[in-house]
Amino acid sequence: MTSENSKAAALNAVTVMLVMSDQASSAYLKNILQFIDCDVHVPESPQDMQRLAQRFNDRSGCVLLSGQLADQERSAYLAAINACDPRPALIQVQEKSGNEMLVSGDVLGTLRLPCQYEAISSLLHRAQVFDESQRHGEAPRRPLELFRSLSGNGRATRSINKMIEQVADSEATVLILGESGTGKEVVARKLHYHSKRRGRPFVPVNCGAIPGDLLESELFGHEKGAFTGAITARQGRFELAEGGTLFLDEIGDMSMHMQVKLLRVLQERTFERVGSNKTVHCNVRIIAATHRNLEQSIQEGNFREDLYYRLNVFPIEVPPLRERVEDIPVLVNDLILRIEHEKRGSVRLTPAAVTALTHYRWPGNVRELANLIERLAILFPYGVVDIGDLPEKFRAGIPVTQVEVGGDDEVLPVVSTHGDQPNTVSSMPRLPAEGIDLKLHLANMEQSLIRQALEEANGVVAHAAKKLKMRRTTLVEKLRKYGLQRGQEMTGL
Repeated sequence: MTSENSKAAALNAVTVMLVMSDQASSAYLKNILQFIDCDVHVPESPQDMQRLAQRFNDRSGCVLLSGQLADQERSAYLAAINACDPRPALIQVQEKSGNEMLVSGDVLGTLRLPCQYEAISSLLHRAQVFDESQRHGEAPRRPLELFRSLSGNGRATRSINKMIEQVADSEATVLILGESGTGKEVVARKLHYHSKRRGRPFVPVNCGAIPGDLLESELFGHEKGAFTGAITARQGRFELAEGGTLFLDEIGDMSMHMQVKLLRVLQERTFERVGSNKTVHCNVRIIAATHRNLEQSIQEGNFREDLYYRLNVFPIEVPPLRERVEDIPVLVNDLILRIEHEKRGSVRLTPAAVTALTHYRWPGNVRELANLIERLAILFPYGVVDIGDLPEKFRAGIPVTQVEVGGDDEVLPVVSTHGDQPNTVSSMPRLPAEGIDLKLHLANMEQSLIRQALEEANGVVAHAAKKLKMRRTTLVEKLRKYGLQRGQEMTGL
């Protein structure tokens, strides 16, 4: 029941407007689209299409536009499509084989007549994704500086967020530890954002990316003529961050010479520009980060112990992604929304694909996940990515057949997609190339959902029936039908 309802809801949510060059093509597509439960309309004019788009603006909409329209008529419809808010997805239709397409502009794809179910279904999926991405752009968003990678509902992430809340308002120096790509700068930005200094600058410096002989000038500034090439005086990062937060990333790569100078600043809150003897007072909060083991570096003589204790007032360790895989669905959601926010397209992942990602080791951590999502958005623009569409290494040894339905060895993916925008993970079923036994599939799905409902209802049948929106007697009958055991604790009597 649940599967059928969700399928109907997904299909009925699509409003399709047909603009064909002849009635035969229009009637052909209308019959197919109505058969798969789409809401089909044939506008009489560009103005009529705009009126329909406004009328159904709370539903996913797309326009199937013929490439064989006359130039003037085509231009009028394209102008009407671009004037709609939100703009409906545009799919061009090739009515006659061999004819060159004439539709230009932002199109999701081409539908060639006669068409196959897989082709039209895939394009409608893309249209829905496009529509969702358009609507997300209208919703209130988190500040851009927070719209990055520190997301999730896992225990480790919740612990980090709690520590951020506890230390944000203090002036304590924070040392963030973790592998490269785990989101250490995200933690630093959130600390600044939630502090009393949020209205002042946040200035990041990558100590590992700046040569040692230039780092002093970069941090403290220099006077004109202080060294060859210093043709003008220049403020350093400490001055630029005055009243705000200075983030020293990869502090473990800083030279011993600079460590001494930094220690003095931390102790006395003063410094001098290169080439100057004038003391400058600073009011800056220091947040440092490194992927190195500083205690080991101290033993090896590469890091000062006194500086370490100055920095390590409040340590926050960010675990690698492989240790918080429960956050991956939420991270996928946020990363997709980031792409949509930056107007770089969109994509959706099936639960099976997200499940496969949770089995990967992620040596590049969240940065590697972000790169993957961006790559998928390019390869499958506004498409739905299944497990078989992932690059080989991200399948983590999980064969595609593992997600096939039916049979005693069935493995159903279980993915929690709760987040700010859970729709970025698509729950739409994808038909395997070899086909499926639909009756068996629906029965298996129904059994799985019944078990889930009973678990969430602590075995009380009456409560489980309410969750499934069915009568209690109906659920009892289904339990009997599928041979599911009902203990005394499950009866709800």
